[in-house]
Amino acid sequence: MSRDETTSNLGLFRDCLSNPLVQRSAVGQVQSSRKRRSKGRKTSIKSVKDDTDCDGSGQGAAEELAEFIDYLAKEIFESFPSEAQSLSYSAVQNDPRLAEKYSDPLPSATLEQILTSVSPSVAESLQTYSLVEEQSDLPKFLTPVIQEYVNAATAAPPIWSTTRTSACEICDRDWIPLSYHHLIPKQIHSKAIKRGWHEEWRLNSVAWLCRACHSFVHRIASNEELARDYWTVERLMQREDVVAWAKWVGR
Repeated sequence: MSRDETTSNLGLFRDCLSNPLVQRSAVGQVQSSRKRRSKGRKTSIKSVKDDTDCDGSGQGAAEELAEFIDYLAKEIFESFPSEAQSLSYSAVQNDPRLAEKYSDPLPSATLEQILTSVSPSVAESLQTYSLVEEQSDLPKFLTPVIQEYVNAATAAPPIWSTTRTSACEICDRDWIPLSYHHLIPKQIHSKAIKRGWHEEWRLNSVAWLCRACHSFVHRIASNEELARDYWTVERLMQREDVVAWAKWVGR
């Protein structure tokens, strides 16, 4: 798995972790518990604001909670075994051992391996912020989070025709008709499989584009180039000419 995909999994894990943290944590509790943190401890939140907003809106406390979630997600995720960090639908489809190990529900051995890899500082931080009563409560807190992450990371791709957006994915105009663009052109499917560019499940991925942007994409690259190099909207938007076009056509 590429670094970009691993980074995406970190973001996915953060989303899974943030829900229970937000539910358990009133912003005021996080603000008041700051004083109870151990002095000089490296597990403390970095760059936390020490003052609240003048208007009493609690924005400072909300920012602190967001920073805490970012810190905790990174601390936990980076402690996972590498195979857990790089989970994907493709990975479990191509490795029966991995599919069994990260099935739903997670086998107790898998959970134990993941949980024992988590630094004790995580439990300390959660207790400091009154998010768990005892440090021994960490497995109970993290188990549903880990299961949700594994399920999301290994989920099958959507039926591409159901992914329709409300606006063009390049120029962002939402008032014109859209059509779907095969990110991996059909004429190249056989070659893409034969040369190992893509797995079969990805071949029918699409982007929803207006007619102008759809035509532009096919002007700037051949079908083979699209299939090999520009098979996501994100990759297309890394091109300067696409960015310039989107800015111009969306005026």
